[in-house]
Amino acid sequence: MPQASNQPTVLALDAGTHALCTCGLSQNGAFCDGSHQGTDKTPHILKLDTAKTIASCSCGNSSNMPFCDGSHTQIGNTQSTPWWKFWA
Repeated sequence: MPQASNQPTVLALDAGTHALCTCGLSQNGAFCDGSHQGTDKTPHILKLDTAKTIASCSCGNSSNMPFCDGSHTQIGNTQSTPWWKFWA
């Protein structure tokens, strides 16, 4: 299983329809190449009326897919007691 990236993928897209990879298996970078076949994943279909640069989510945790919402900054962040408070 591919690992989530901790950074969004910045894409300069032309106007039109784009299929963005969600499985992490594509040999075509951020764009779907059909490698998701046989998985429960499907590409994100993004339709743009004009050319646009976007920050595409690479971690899979965005609440605004396929756009990055900063969720990657919370991956692996856990609240723990600092070592100096172990005995407190």
